[in-house]
Amino acid sequence: MKTKRRKFPIYAVIILLLSGTTILIFAKTFYDDLQKRWLLQTHPLEFSAQVEEYADEYGLDRFLVYAVIKTESSFDPNAVSNLGARGLMQIMEETFDWISGLRLRESEMSFDDMFKADDNIRYGCYLLAYHLERFGDLDCALAAYFAGDRTVIRWLENPDFSFDGRTLIDIPDPDTRHYIRKVKTAYENYLYLYS
Repeated sequence: MKTKRRKFPIYAVIILLLSGTTILIFAKTFYDDLQKRWLLQTHPLEFSAQVEEYADEYGLDRFLVYAVIKTESSFDPNAVSNLGARGLMQIMEETFDWISGLRLRESEMSFDDMFKADDNIRYGCYLLAYHLERFGDLDCALAAYFAGDRTVIRWLENPDFSFDGRTLIDIPDPDTRHYIRKVKTAYENYLYLYS
């Protein structure tokens, strides 16, 4: 003997679908809000007077400068890397000497000044703008900021890493690759949060 199945009323199905959709929308909104609050905590606009002044002076996107600072030092003006780079934008002593002596002609400055936010951001912005102008490509400029311009030039001259000598199709150093990815992710987050 066949048992008769009870049909589920159509309005019950609609109510279930609407309830499920409402719960999904609420959960997505809650998640997005939580994610944005976390990003606001981890992507501050600290040292904004200096960032805006020197980004403007050197023709840089201020959000790119913030992304480099976040990646380099997490906004700690007293940061020192294991290689001896100092300050917010992690300036190496050799780089400091090159910028202060040959480029900005500031003989009264010392490497200790790289712990001062104003001086460090000015030097970091100069260096970033120099690499962007020299290479004309964000990935190459960030690679040069991290690994040095001689290294990037060597990569660009190698057909395994560049087809045209101007852009990198592959970055052979995993640390440099990771650095570029981190800066670009931070940059995208800054654009999302503040533009």
